[in-house]
Amino acid sequence: MSLTPEDAEAIAEGDRAKRRGPSLYLQVLVAIALGVALGWAKPEWGIAMKPLGDGFVKLIKMLIGPIVFTTVSVGIAGMKDLRKVGRVGGKALLWFEAMTTLALVIGLAIAHLVRPGDGIHASAERLDTGVLDKTLSGARPHGLVEHLLAIIPDSFVGAFVGGDVLQILLLAVLMGTALAGLGERGAPVVRLFEQLAAGIFAVVGIVMRVAPVGAFGAMAFTIGKYGVGTLGSLAKLMAAFYATALLFVFVVLGLVLRVLGLSIVRLVRYLREELVIVLGTSSSESALPRLMNKLEAMGCKSSVVRLVVPTGYSFNLDGTSIYLTLAALFVAQALDVHLSAGDEARLLLVLLLTSKGAAGVTGSGFVTLAATLSTTGSVPVAGITLLLGIDRFMSEARALTNILGNAVATIVVAKWENELDIDAAKAALDPSSRVASETRRAA
Repeated sequence: MSLTPEDAEAIAEGDRAKRRGPSLYLQVLVAIALGVALGWAKPEWGIAMKPLGDGFVKLIKMLIGPIVFTTVSVGIAGMKDLRKVGRVGGKALLWFEAMTTLALVIGLAIAHLVRPGDGIHASAERLDTGVLDKTLSGARPHGLVEHLLAIIPDSFVGAFVGGDVLQILLLAVLMGTALAGLGERGAPVVRLFEQLAAGIFAVVGIVMRVAPVGAFGAMAFTIGKYGVGTLGSLAKLMAAFYATALLFVFVVLGLVLRVLGLSIVRLVRYLREELVIVLGTSSSESALPRLMNKLEAMGCKSSVVRLVVPTGYSFNLDGTSIYLTLAALFVAQALDVHLSAGDEARLLLVLLLTSKGAAGVTGSGFVTLAATLSTTGSVPVAGITLLLGIDRFMSEARALTNILGNAVATIVVAKWENELDIDAAKAALDPSSRVASETRRAA
């Protein structure tokens, strides 16, 4: 029996995988376990491993700007029809707003149900805000007008120098729209961007080889600095947050995929390597290039993926949204601050704005929470010092929920636009069904 070209390529890929050794998934898992063990056994050594984790995240972040700019520009230009660009972008933003609002409300509801801050009876005047002041020392926008103006970079190059994803996204949308309007005259630039994107993704492939080292360093530092035993007093908040994130992923996102005939459990299994990388580094950005490749491989149209995924990294932060409302009410409860229905409504309205672009702010959800509390004035900002010790432990759940939320959003928008090959998606998520289908066709 002769082999088809596809069979030959599959065998060749299997041989290459054997030569490469253990999968990246297994390597990162082992690295995380070793990091936890080192941080627990030798805390001072674990703390010393911090540069390894920081270095890996910096390597990835240096590539995020060029990736977002080239992929979004090419994605929009590739659609050619600017009305389609507006339609896809509008549907994506509508979905982002609906899901982040739902995540905020769920976080608020769980905070009322569990009341993780009850019994702490902390005093804002007695809290040590020295570390907090250092954490929040960077400039950040306040209010609607400043948030909108902050999206506009001072210069074209300045957006890349500062690494602000929202600013780079604005430039990419403008560039893609311009190239789409130029038609054939813009084709050489589009091809150049495509080649540049291919080169950047090749660099990502090189960087990802050190992902286990980064995961080891990040986990060793986290356990070494904060320890496992110091978390007892705040365990209720952590448990509530992790349980809420799981509820959102497997119930809310699970129901969405079920309507499309897909499974959230199989999607998690399909993205397991990306999720393990995020778990080790606490950064959803570290998996952005691989996530885009995986979504395209499972049948989502490239033009949709390249527009929705990078945009979702700034506008669709479901895990961060859950954290923000849950943490805000935790602080209020811990400080014995009573929030009226009006106070909570104002908090939600402000969070609907400040939660957008949180990934582009140094300190992510933590700084965004501080900005929100300072804007509403209902809860003393000093109260978030209570979260300093465990924020790093909750960042993993935030990042994991964010990446899964963006994966589901891309699938939904692709389906909405009839740009999803549902058979390819089912086959990618459940390889056994593909083998059975091919067997039936052969018979």
